Order: sequence, then structure tokens, then C-alpha cells
Amino acid sequence: MPQKFYITTAIHYVNDDPHIGHMYENIVADVIARHRRRMDDDVWFLTGTDEHGQKIERAAAKEGILPIELADRVVKTHHELWKKLGISHDDFIRTTQARHRIGVLELIRRIQERWPDDIYLGEHAGWYCQNEETFIPESQVREGRDDSGHPVEWTTEKNFFFKLSRYAEPLLKHYKKHPRFVVPSTRMNEIVSFVEQGLKDLSISRTSITWGIPWPGYPDHVVYVWMDALTNYISALGFGSAEDEKFQRYWPADAHLIGKDITRFHAVYWPAFLMAAGIEPPKQVVAHGWWLRDNQKISKSLGNVVRPYNIIQDFGADSFRYFLLREMVFGQDQNYSDEAFLARYNADLANDLGNTMSRVLKMSESYFGGKTPPTPCEDNDLIAAARELVGAAPAFFDASQPGG
Repeated sequence: MPQKFYITTAIHYVNDDPHIGHMYENIVADVIARHRRRMDDDVWFLTGTDEHGQKIERAAAKEGILPIELADRVVKTHHELWKKLGISHDDFIRTTQARHRIGVLELIRRIQERWPDDIYLGEHAGWYCQNEETFIPESQVREGRDDSGHPVEWTTEKNFFFKLSRYAEPLLKHYKKHPRFVVPSTRMNEIVSFVEQGLKDLSISRTSITWGIPWPGYPDHVVYVWMDALTNYISALGFGSAEDEKFQRYWPADAHLIGKDITRFHAVYWPAFLMAAGIEPPKQVVAHGWWLRDNQKISKSLGNVVRPYNIIQDFGADSFRYFLLREMVFGQDQNYSDEAFLARYNADLANDLGNTMSRVLKMSESYFGGKTPPTPCEDNDLIAAARELVGAAPAFFDASQPGG
């Protein structure tokens, strides 16, 4: 029976052009969305860009342009690339859009209305990673850098805080009731362990930057970029506006497709915000692995970013889409190289598929004048194998394993 299906990707930070990790995530979401549409489901597929925060502010200042100019430039690249890759999203949300600001302010309003003590003004000091837009525990800081090698700086601010500490038990109960709330299971285990250790209240505003959504009633504060960014999943549906039909129809999301490094934000902070506001959490957070270069995470700061535009240009988007889905076991990490692409292309597409098609066409030409045989064959090993494969395929999509 057809059903509604709402799938999202993580909105991508606009400090740089999209790389292979962004491409992979959107291709996986696109394949799942196409499968669901083929099953006649009512699908809504959202992607977009995260455009606020200190990193954007500083990058724009370095170029001598406004942050919105930098964002507009990179967003144009996203649209061009998604079109080239055949991404069939239904909506593209930008956190600089008015509809998003409305949703963020409404989320804050609902939290404050339901639980006035859940948001309070306090002082926060700690090591702040501009690259990840988050505070880093001192135990993860070595010589001014975090575990990923990103520079951190000591920051002291008066911020608004969210009383995350009171949501440890509600979150653990939610995980127990929904054991597949986070997949794969390794990520779920990590989240449960993290919450069981106790949660600290979370800083949700900043005064050291101006590029963001002003805090209601306190224009010297802007909303913390992660509270801002996560709200895109409901602001894109019209949450907080008079036109919230899509929110009523599609929420809760069926799948947030994200990279494993931001699982904590989506599986701890986001459902806690929603619980506080009286909104149902998403049904599932699906965390994929990293594309690596020389066994290191692909990162601009490490200088190993992969943007294989030449592969797409020379071999076509379909070949590239096939490679990403076939090469990586979903949820695990995978090294990328042009050589690996060529090996997979030659083995699977040129040799296996290409040679099979060539032989079929040759047989058709030799025995049937290049036409379809006049009499169908209803019983042979190939037909039986095809029927078995077609019958098994939906289970892989439903388990977020589009590569099989």
C-alpha cells in the first residue's frame, strides 16, 4: 500500500564547493527516493545548504565580500552539480531564507512556552572548533588542535543554554522503544553510550559572531549554528508559518541521511529540541561512512578533498553514481581513487554488462534478424534468477543499502 515517505540529507556547509562525500550522500538519498516513487509512495526529498556561522563570516571577510555573496556563489555550484548528477530532490532549503528563520524562531518559542526553564542565560568557556562549529572537550585537544587536526581556540561567552541534561532519560527511553532509531547499529551503540554517561547543558547562542539568526529579544546574540541548521528539516515544510500543510503531511521524517561524524547532533541534540517543543522526533537517523583518501577522512583542512568532476565529464553521471553505490558498503568507510573507479567501470560495466549486452545483441542479429524473438520463453534459469533478484531488491532499499 502506498505511503508517505520523507527523506532528507544533511544540509551542506557553504564554505566550499561540494566534494565526493556530499555527492555520495545525495546520490544515496536520490536512489532511495526514486525507489519509493517507483513503489508509488508519496515522497518528499529535501536537501539544501547551511549558510550561517563563524566559518562563513571569516571566509567571506577574507575575500572582502558579504557572507551572503559567498553563500550565493556556492549554492549555484550545488544546483549545477545536483542537476548534472540527476538528483531528484523536491525542495532545496537555504538557512538564509525567510521561511527558515520563521521555523527557527517558532521552535525556540515553543520550547520557552512549554518549559520556560529549558532555555536560560549563562556563561560558557571552552575550546571551540570553527571548522565543526562546536565546542571540543579538553581531553580531545592536543597542541591547539582537535582529534581531526582542526585548529581550536579558547572562547568565553555569555550565551543562552538549552537544558540538555534533563533529556538524558527521555532520550534513552526513546532509543529503547525504537532500537533502529539510529542505523547502523554501531552508531546506535555509540549514541546510547554517550547519553548514558550524562549530558551537559548545551550553549545555543553566540555573541562573538553576527552572521546568523538574531536571538528573539536579544539582537546581540545569534542562534547557535547547529540549532539553526537542524531546524531546516521542519522549516522547509512550513513549520511555524500559516502554510504548514507539508509539515502536517510529512513530519516526522522517515530518514535523516547523514555522515557518521554528525550523528550526535542528529540523534541527541535534535530529538531533545523536538521533545522540548512538543514535536515528534524523526523516525530514523541513517549514518553513512566516510570516503577516505589514503585512509584519511576527506577534508579541506587536510588538503585531500576529492572533487571528481573529470570522472563525471568523461564517463557520465550514471557511471559515477554506480561506482559510489557499488564500491562503498553503506555505513563503512571506503578509500577513493581514480584507479578504483576505472577498475570498477571496466570490470562491472564495460566487461560484465557491456559484453553481456553485446552478446545478446549479436545473438538477436544472428538468429532473429535483430528483432525480439517471436515466441517468449517463460521457463529458464536466467528468468528465475532475475525474478529472485527483483523480489529481493526492495529489502536492500528499505534497509538503506541501495548498493546491495
